[in-house]
This record gives sequence, structure tokens and C-alpha cells, in this order.
Amino acid sequence: MPLRAPDSSFASHPLHVAETGGIETEIASEKAASLGRTGKAVAAALARLRDPGAVETEGQEQLLKAAAQAVWMFFVQREACGLRDQAAVIRDLEIPRAVIVRIGAR
Repeated sequence: MPLRAPDSSFASHPLHVAETGGIETEIASEKAASLGRTGKAVAAALARLRDPGAVETEGQEQLLKAAAQAVWMFFVQREACGLRDQAAVIRDLEIPRAVIVRIGAR
């Protein structure tokens, strides 16, 4: 059986529009939630890195690795959401150069 294009009236059918809008809303909601989760992880990792007590007990290198991993995951998530420019994030979150060097961001 040959394939044919769907009837053009299907795209404007109210049910189709409602289903598409619902899915798009759900996707946007999940993007926002995932950015929020990874952003909180970055904030926590950077706070530990800046905490002298944590540096003393966990060690600077271990905290740098954890912060770099959290920042890298956040950057990947941002890029997946279409947010490509990381410069403002680096500046606003005051991500230390030692962390940036570990993930290769410029």
C-alpha cells in the first residue's frame, strides 16, 4: 500500500492541537525541572568547594572534581535545551577557573 500525506485538515483538528500542546507543555516543564535539578547540584558543589571545613575534610582535589562534574552536567543539560552560551552562567555563578579548566570550557 503506498504511503500518502495525511489529510491537511488533521493538523488543524482541535484534538490534534490539544495533544500537541499538552506534549509540548510537558516537555518544556521537564526541561525546566531538569535545569533546576542540575543547577541546584552545581550550587551545592560550589558551596562545598568554598567551604573551608569541607576542603579540610574532603580535600581540595576531590571537591574540584565534584564541582567540575556538576558544572559539566549542567552545561550539557543547558545545551540540550538550546542554551548554548555558558559565559553568563560562569560569570553569574562565579565558577572558579580551576573548575572550568577541568571541563574544558572556555
